[in-house]
Amino acid sequence: MKKKLGLIVNPIAGMGGRVGLKGTDGPEILRKAKELGARSQAPERAVTALKGLLFKKENIVLITYPHEMGENEARECGFSPIVRGSIKTGETTSTDTRNAAREMLRLKVDLLLFAGGDGTARDIYNVIGDRLPALGIPCGVKIHSAVYTTSPMNAGELARLYLDDTLSGIHLIEAEVMDIDESSFRENRLSARLYGYLKIPYEKKMVQCAKSGGCAGGHAAIEAIACDVTENMEGDHLYIIGTGTTTKAIMERLGLRNTLLGVDAVYNKGLIGLDLNEPQLLNLIEGRKAKIVVGVIGSQGFIFGRGNQQISARVIRRIGKENIIVLATMEKILTLRGRPLLVDTGDPGVDRMLTGYTQVVTGFGERIILRVES
Repeated sequence: MKKKLGLIVNPIAGMGGRVGLKGTDGPEILRKAKELGARSQAPERAVTALKGLLFKKENIVLITYPHEMGENEARECGFSPIVRGSIKTGETTSTDTRNAAREMLRLKVDLLLFAGGDGTARDIYNVIGDRLPALGIPCGVKIHSAVYTTSPMNAGELARLYLDDTLSGIHLIEAEVMDIDESSFRENRLSARLYGYLKIPYEKKMVQCAKSGGCAGGHAAIEAIACDVTENMEGDHLYIIGTGTTTKAIMERLGLRNTLLGVDAVYNKGLIGLDLNEPQLLNLIEGRKAKIVVGVIGSQGFIFGRGNQQISARVIRRIGKENIIVLATMEKILTLRGRPLLVDTGDPGVDRMLTGYTQVVTGFGERIILRVES
């Protein structure tokens, strides 16, 4: 018997990341993102996920919304989708996402696959609650929610496993839907809250955890890491300082202004760039030796691809894996419970380059080696 797969794509999800806007909630922020040259990441990520279902497409009835909300992506992959509803092309809103979710609920799809970020997950939860199994393809800037897979490829693979009646072992769990106040986020204040739970197919290595906000370790441990990094800074290198409290301590130790939730740049221990976007970073590193300093997201393990998309695949490729400095307190590492560090840059070649093993600074003169996966 054929399975019904619902597909919803939020075409604007994640557009604010590389241009440093930390999200795309609201028409004014979306307009600004487009003016800065942002382009949608969601369609290509949805296509990547759908490709994992292609060889089972004869057993799947794919139901989606028009044009950029799923139809285009489905047809690009070779599906012949059933298209419901209507939208105004190029001007989709959260109302369209909720309308699409209502249609999927009415049609009782076996699984609702959606591409977006925390706001998308929240819109879908508000409609379907726990009445449908759902699974997120990660496309947003923040992604605190635990309803998303670690990569688009894993979204397609997990959806295939769940829909395949000949397989067993993939069960449903209740996963957190989280979201933050983007206006506060842009002002360096992080205010996240739990909105509810979606039922999702679960496989430990494929699904990300909810971001932990209280596992960053003690102040002394963070200060020790900051001391190590500042003592070892080389005068002829530009340092790109990523987001988070651990990297913030480096800037404070240097006596520099900083952007807690943005990306800054330091040269000769002086500030040369504040809250930078991808084009600005590419311009700064041109002709310079450079290093990237990033923290680890607690519980999730991401070092690239969540909340720091300004440090894009293009930036990483130019700087090189050997010039990346990863920081984490032992308390934060313990929250991973043996899981590897993760990368999801949107560029499979860069993701492959970053996988393997990396050194992590855990204190003054202290290092451990952890595995990195994409």
